[in-house]
Amino acid sequence: MTDRVWFFAEGDKQLGPYPESQLRDFIAGGKVSAATFVWTEGMSGWQRAGDVPGLIPDRIAQPAPPTPPGAPQRRDTMARGGLRSGSPGSGSLGIDFGIWDFTWRSIVLMLCSFFVIPLPWVLVWYLKWLAPHVQVPGRPNLSFEGTAMTIVPWFFGGVVVIVALAMTGSEVIGNLSILVQVVLYWLFVKWLIANLATDGRPLGLGFSGSVWAYLGWTLLGIVSIFTIIGWAWVYTAWTRWLCANIQGTRRAVVFNGSGLDFLWRAIVTIIAASFIIPIPWAYRWMMQWLASQTELVER
Repeated sequence: MTDRVWFFAEGDKQLGPYPESQLRDFIAGGKVSAATFVWTEGMSGWQRAGDVPGLIPDRIAQPAPPTPPGAPQRRDTMARGGLRSGSPGSGSLGIDFGIWDFTWRSIVLMLCSFFVIPLPWVLVWYLKWLAPHVQVPGRPNLSFEGTAMTIVPWFFGGVVVIVALAMTGSEVIGNLSILVQVVLYWLFVKWLIANLATDGRPLGLGFSGSVWAYLGWTLLGIVSIFTIIGWAWVYTAWTRWLCANIQGTRRAVVFNGSGLDFLWRAIVTIIAASFIIPIPWAYRWMMQWLASQTELVER
């Protein structure tokens, strides 16, 4: 039980996830009482903390539990936003991380991307740090289990092809490097999703989107830039397509963000980034919104 991650309801909000040790600190401090409704993986629905064996000794009868939006739902309650009742693992993703950790690690990743050769190893190092900071309902302790040597062959193979195309001296042939880059990004998406794990166990996920569809979205994204604002709608539609093609889970991954919501947030992020110092905070704010708009819904 000590390895579990817990959620609890406070008013109409879901709080968590928290490790059990921290939940017990909340209990000792009075933040969580016997009447507080809690949930952890393996429970069929929300229960009062006092009704969970070994959590709180005294049992206090209280009215029916609340249904925090975007949280694991009770079996007798139809959740908002299209989530089915009785799906304790359904809800929105979350992400949070320390600003300084994010800043220096991102700088290292950016610098290594310029040097090319160390990029596969640094990318794996970065993803292994980032994955545990993503909160997935019903999937505690998310991790990334990929290795650099898996991507080294196609990464450096792609680099060699791009260099060879550039050395031809032909602008037309050189432009084919864009196609190579698209294929590399597509392979990266497949590799990233396939190597997600929880508690060190692979989730068995896969990405079923074709490389030609990915190329089509890339070209549409490039063209949409000339519409000044249309790229925001293309980006959100592209993200929905990416989510819809994640396979291997009983829950569908759904992106609910709208083009308009993404547009104004992107503009704010760009303005903040122009002042340099606020960049980490702006990026975290944007990433938190993107995560909050990504839901897991029973198929």
